Amino acid sequence: MIDILIDKIKEKNNPTVAGLDPKLDYVPEEMKKAAFEEYGETFLGAAHAILNFNKTLIDALCDIVPAVKPQCAYYEMYGLEGLWCLKETMEYAKKNGMYVILDAKRGDIGATSQAYAKAYLGKTALGSGEAAAFSADCLTVNPYLGTDGVKPFAEECAANRKGIFVLVKTSNQSSGELQDLKSGGKFIYEHVAELVKEWGADLIGTHGYSSVGAVVGATYPEQAEALRKIMPHTYFLVPGYGAQGGKAADVAKSFNKDGLGAIVNASRSIMCAYQKHGGTLGDAARQEAIRMRDDILSAL
Repeated sequence: MIDILIDKIKEKNNPTVAGLDPKLDYVPEEMKKAAFEEYGETFLGAAHAILNFNKTLIDALCDIVPAVKPQCAYYEMYGLEGLWCLKETMEYAKKNGMYVILDAKRGDIGATSQAYAKAYLGKTALGSGEAAAFSADCLTVNPYLGTDGVKPFAEECAANRKGIFVLVKTSNQSSGELQDLKSGGKFIYEHVAELVKEWGADLIGTHGYSSVGAVVGATYPEQAEALRKIMPHTYFLVPGYGAQGGKAADVAKSFNKDGLGAIVNASRSIMCAYQKHGGTLGDAARQEAIRMRDDILSAL
């Protein structure tokens, strides 16, 4: 439920999320060396190196940053061992009080979306019992198969106090090839926004926001401002700040006048801060996260 995230944002006075999109290139040499010496230059070695990397970041950030956002693809490319690392990372973040947004952009026809929703937000039946496979607090969802592809995720939100962020206007350069097409006098992203508002209408929490949120890129501030008017009760996940070029003034367009309504993601600028600025992995990440927080709050 979005209320859980909002409470954490208010507690830390920090509307940001740290993306955990790790590659071995980002991992300090001593971490890689230690893992490869023990497990070999294998997927298992890579998974242990990345897990140590993630835990170091979580330890450094958990008292100042309310949430983390692992990107599923960066774990899948290391095979089953990578998925083990993803699950361990999510559990470690939650144990340290952080909200976990899993960026997997799932979406399919109804029955398959239901399976995805069970995997990431719900529980899977196992004989006479059931268990959670990947117990994320929130999941990114692709809406381009329509309502029957999104409804199963919304149902799991209602049943399990979870949330979703639906792709509306993404931060990448070519997003306009589809999202900026017009139909009936409106942009496609505006049509999607209206559907997001409809899908989340029955899931409004105590803070006045729905558990069905929207992904709105920092790189398109004018569109974000227009989408905020269409979706006043929708929380925005805002990628594109920092390495992709989005600035604090751009990000501010996604917020409401109450200072809520959006959570801003940065990944590489936090994960790789030690490579750019020097210092240890954890200390550099922490300083960058503080700088980002203060930058955004000043713009609000």
